[in-house]
Amino acid sequence: MSEEPSLFEIDDASRPLADRLRPRAVRDVVGQDHLLAADAPIGRMVNAQRLVSMVLWGPPGCGKTTIARLLAEATDLAFEPLSATFSGVADLRKVFSAAQRRREVGQGTLLFVDEIHRFNRAQQDSFLPYVEDGTIVLVGATTENPSFELNGALLSRSQVFVLKRLDDAALSTLITRAEALIAQPLPLTGAARQALIAMADGDGRYLLNMIEQVHALPGPVDSAALAAAVQKRAPLYDKTQEGHYNLISALHKSMRGSDPDAALYWLARMLDGGEDPLFIARRITRFATEDIGMADPNAVQQALAAWDVYERLGSPEGELAIAQAVIYLATAPKSIGVYRGFTKARAAAKLTGSLMPPAHILNAPTRLMKDLGYGDGYQYDPDTETGFSGANYFPDGMPRQTFYQPTTGGYERAITERLRHWMQLRNGETHDHPPEPDADLPLSESARP
Repeated sequence: MSEEPSLFEIDDASRPLADRLRPRAVRDVVGQDHLLAADAPIGRMVNAQRLVSMVLWGPPGCGKTTIARLLAEATDLAFEPLSATFSGVADLRKVFSAAQRRREVGQGTLLFVDEIHRFNRAQQDSFLPYVEDGTIVLVGATTENPSFELNGALLSRSQVFVLKRLDDAALSTLITRAEALIAQPLPLTGAARQALIAMADGDGRYLLNMIEQVHALPGPVDSAALAAAVQKRAPLYDKTQEGHYNLISALHKSMRGSDPDAALYWLARMLDGGEDPLFIARRITRFATEDIGMADPNAVQQALAAWDVYERLGSPEGELAIAQAVIYLATAPKSIGVYRGFTKARAAAKLTGSLMPPAHILNAPTRLMKDLGYGDGYQYDPDTETGFSGANYFPDGMPRQTFYQPTTGGYERAITERLRHWMQLRNGETHDHPPEPDADLPLSESARP
């Protein structure tokens, strides 16, 4: 007859696997060696037994709470955990009061605040005097960019450490530790084991929760059976927070870098995360005017067409039109000549104030205006021999400036030559005809290099 398990063992087995596998020392934390190794920033603090207040910024399931608890143990500090989601001013006062009493008897306190970005400005300010006088060592955890979410005063008194999403090697280590704890391998094929790691999407806690489900399955479990048995982790994407801006930046820069494959990937990531396709349509339309401009004037029409198609069809059919526009923009010739030219022109307009246009280009609907010289000497360009008068259209007293500087790529090749031709005419150097784009090709083709 087998020996009955003790009450402690029953309780231990009933605890979630993620809790039972919590590391017992800083060196056991996986995936964060850049911070926790003996020669890394936090590792050096532990070795010196002197912590500073810090903010741990990283995705869910990367070990923020565990690290804070282990830091308190390693430096003999009392561990006070709080969640900004469920705590208020009264809870903070109790913690500060208890920390002051400990300090009087020589005991320090590590105050761990989970989701610290959820505290408002006044609540964040309440930490400052206790951090400054050493009553507490504050360790805040956040999934959001501290630069946007935390007070500057609090950030100036803390060090921000960025925790990484757990990579495949770290997740594999967690699987191995879990198998050792349950004393048997998971009933997974090799491919299913890799699929399990992919489904965790860098979240160690989520991986361990899935392992608890997989452990009870009859084996062998292949990838298809795994997908049917456990739920894939939803991708990290908050449409109002930093992930939103990071992914649209990645899409924008992939198109600017003429990489249609990367651009399609980031588009898919955004749509999979629940981003509004109309937001993407607006952003790619901006890209067409800002990053392509006159190098391919048809680009903005492609972006507007995708916007229109999506508004007519909706999801998922309309998303294909956005994907088509993304590919077009990524493969189009690029130029920021219009963007830079307009920026320079606006700066010049602010600098020159209220200068009037030269009189010769003003209309003269009244006799008084004619007597004042309005329209006097105006040359109608279509009536000139070359179709170009070379007249001055800048205000009197303002020297001619060059704002728009086209590139030699795409449609702007012809524009560059045309502007050069007109400059020669203005200087009286030549009477050649201006070059034109290839008349046998549609604009979208003639614009291509």
